[in-house]
Amino acid sequence: MKNPLAFLVFALFLTPLAATIAQESVDPLAPPDVLRPVPEKYSEENRVFQGIASLEVAADGGLWACWYSGGTGEDAQNYVLLAYSGDQGETWSKPIFAIDPAGIVRAFDSTLWSDPDGKLWIFWSQGEENKAIPESIWDGRVGVWAMTTSEPEKGVDAQWSAPRRLCNGIMMCKPIADSKGRWLFPVAIWRFDSKYKIDEKLRGANVYVSTDKGATLDNYGRVYVPAEVSTYDEHNIVEKKDGSFWILNRTLRGIGESHSTDGGMTWSEFQPSTIKHTSSRFFVRRLKSGALLLVKNGPIDQDVGRQQMTAFISEDDGQTWQGGLVLDERNQVSYPDGGQNADGTIFIIYDFERYDSKEIYVARFTEEDVKAGKIVSETGKLRLLVNKATGKR
Repeated sequence: MKNPLAFLVFALFLTPLAATIAQESVDPLAPPDVLRPVPEKYSEENRVFQGIASLEVAADGGLWACWYSGGTGEDAQNYVLLAYSGDQGETWSKPIFAIDPAGIVRAFDSTLWSDPDGKLWIFWSQGEENKAIPESIWDGRVGVWAMTTSEPEKGVDAQWSAPRRLCNGIMMCKPIADSKGRWLFPVAIWRFDSKYKIDEKLRGANVYVSTDKGATLDNYGRVYVPAEVSTYDEHNIVEKKDGSFWILNRTLRGIGESHSTDGGMTWSEFQPSTIKHTSSRFFVRRLKSGALLLVKNGPIDQDVGRQQMTAFISEDDGQTWQGGLVLDERNQVSYPDGGQNADGTIFIIYDFERYDSKEIYVARFTEEDVKAGKIVSETGKLRLLVNKATGKR
């Protein structure tokens, strides 16, 4: 254009249009950026929301934590961060890398898992913001992605594989390795309106199975969660001592459960659990002793909202629960996850006030502490700070 003013007006018009087109054309199935070192824009001072954490103990005893942040809440700007502790959770590294898809694709709901071979996995969900539904951050299809490292003992210097998409859905809780050597992945398709149409037979708490150490996953079975209680399916899979399987799942009314006696292919009718809970994630895991660990908000028989993060032990496969170690009594403590090291020490991570304090904590304790209902071990310690964001909304 010969007229400079006209050219300027034209350029100003095209800039936001081009940005919009670029965002709308982003492929949610494309691998995200893995930013290492983490740029300044992802620093604590620039984060105004964070939470939904996961923790794993590597074979050498090192602790790994991940969580998500970005944007002003659960939105299209979310990204996943990873940190490391080599001193039993006393101190933590700054984030080692950030997983951040381009444009209106979010990375969220991350999970860490150390597989039977000692390889460390970080999983996350990746999905496109749904422009067809106002305020929606759910595209229906989403997808579970993963990266691995075979050298977790190197801590912050460990090298990680490239991102790989495993399947549709969201995985909020850890996989398990069963007594037959299979790996079972608790992958959900949430029951919400969505951009991508999903087979209704896949909605609910799915069990994906891998017989080749995570190289491929097959959709093996599903727990049908009734629509009137279905919400963010966040299911834990437990293999019981008799070889059957037990799924405990978040619902609108707390916790529901189902059982399988054929390896996870078919499941009993979904029923309310006797374990009372608010509609939020909880944590169930088999310990090295053979006992089950449960971490939830409040007493076994009460729904107290998101306060009183408490640990319990069962020595009879979940029929009864002992102890009651309160890890954090405050309001707005939520989403426990954790692991156990070789000497039996248990580590549980959780978030506190995702939008205000923006803090992530770890509790370190033993089975004896849980049964006693207080810290009686020499190593036990509560409220170890993992990370605090300080950005202002």
